[in-house]
Amino acid sequence: MRIAALISRILLGFIYLVFGLDYFLHFIPYQPLHTGNAGAFIAGLKGTGYFYPMLKVIQIVGGACLMANLYAPFWAVVVFPISLNVLLFHTVLVPSGWLMGVTLIVPNLLLGYAYRKYYNGMFTMKAFV
Repeated sequence: MRIAALISRILLGFIYLVFGLDYFLHFIPYQPLHTGNAGAFIAGLKGTGYFYPMLKVIQIVGGACLMANLYAPFWAVVVFPISLNVLLFHTVLVPSGWLMGVTLIVPNLLLGYAYRKYYNGMFTMKAFV
């Protein structure tokens, strides 16, 4: 399990770091423009002016921290909604890209299982202050 968690953490961190940095540095040469509902969804996110840059900064910081094993259980939880949205986007709106969604969600779920002992406090039914 330790090797699988290590590979998952490095893979997830690397993907998020690379695609987060690409938003700002544009080093990946070809990215097709989406049309239809997928294009409208992306245009809406970019049209807000703040959401896409914030998302990419979270990807960069989360990816770097996962790769460096700094607060990895925390960052696995933070990037999980991004992984889930990528999976749903690529299976519902752009079905040809389903592999990218699976490539993100599987290591994220594996990390969630590997780090389960760190999440005990999150699953408290009634919290008291």
